[in-house]
Amino acid sequence: MSINLATQLREGTKKSHTMAENVGFVKCFLKGVVEKTSYRKLAANLYFVYSAMEEEMERHRNHPIVSKIYFPELNRKASLEKDLAYYYGRNWRDQIAPSAAGQEYVKRIREISNTAPELLIAHSYTRYLGDLSGGQILKGIAQRGMNLSEGEGTAFYEFDDISDEKAFKNTYRQSLDEMPIDQATADRIVEEANDAFGLNMKMFQELEGNLVKAIGQMLFNTLTRRRTRGSTELATAEAE
Repeated sequence: MSINLATQLREGTKKSHTMAENVGFVKCFLKGVVEKTSYRKLAANLYFVYSAMEEEMERHRNHPIVSKIYFPELNRKASLEKDLAYYYGRNWRDQIAPSAAGQEYVKRIREISNTAPELLIAHSYTRYLGDLSGGQILKGIAQRGMNLSEGEGTAFYEFDDISDEKAFKNTYRQSLDEMPIDQATADRIVEEANDAFGLNMKMFQELEGNLVKAIGQMLFNTLTRRRTRGSTELATAEAE
């Protein structure tokens, strides 16, 4: 009997998905308010998260369950390296470190890889299907919000080895449904997926202070320019 894990994951994480989308940083991003300093910190955290996840997925590529969704074409580590080189320069490796939330996320991935590898499925599902589903939209928002040229700082959203993203997502979901697991294991995977959303939310929440500060500075600069321009216009008018 099929467990229909793909459906269970979709339905079982709806609330967490909605909560993640309503974190201030994400809401601002979706509205086009993107600030480079905050964004590059997120990219740095994601680099450590994806590096850990992809190393552990590789390690368990022959696992009877994990192997069903082992798709190296999804890997994001190399793409994030390109983006980090753009945002930080050639010496980017010396300039980045995972935040507290990033460290917690990586620690959880390493932990389950050692104790319950099948739970890696939850982290793969949470990150990769989200990346595939909204990648091009998010890429456009990032480009407009940070005034990026095509091909600059958005490699993360490009899946060069996947020609048809919709077809690939269907293949991925089918692989989830064909997994040799029982309902108890499916329940644990769904629970872990909700925890994965929570770990992502913590990374986003860390960035809210930086974003608010940046927005405040932008507003201050705008008001200052307006006042300066107004004073200059008044002085010119009085001189005339």
